[in-house]
Amino acid sequence: MNSPQTGPGKDGGPGARDRQRRLSVLAKAPAAELLDRWKATGLDPAVELLRGPETGLIAVRARIGGAGQPFQAGEMSATRVTVRIGTGQVGHAMIAGRDARKAKLVAIIDALALDPAHAETIEDRIVAPLEAMAMAADGAVRSETAATKVNFFTMVRGED
Repeated sequence: MNSPQTGPGKDGGPGARDRQRRLSVLAKAPAAELLDRWKATGLDPAVELLRGPETGLIAVRARIGGAGQPFQAGEMSATRVTVRIGTGQVGHAMIAGRDARKAKLVAIIDALALDPAHAETIEDRIVAPLEAMAMAADGAVRSETAATKVNFFTMVRGED
């Protein structure tokens, strides 16, 4: 189930949620910030490209109000990469846009996170700080948005 090639979570096991969270944080992180955090770790594994980087279009579906009927909103570019590091772990990445360098780095970090020897370093020095940064930015946007909120109400006249 947790072979070095697939790691935890490939079949929806215990590590699936952690891996999904990690890949989401890495894919959404600004490329420059991701690269800075990567360089700070000092890690430099042997890497074999198994697939990609490949850039293409993916369909984007949406719902009005988040609950309406789904509809085709359009297409967006995405880049995917699959790598294998020297210890045998396979990492995957799919990111929005055409940044092949960032996609490859996300896949390498994913593979290293599957290696028990590096999992804690990846979490503590890359993923957790990037996630905290994203949450802080989201909180700032929420605060700015809340400041512009307008509450509408209806007054009832006494003529019934």
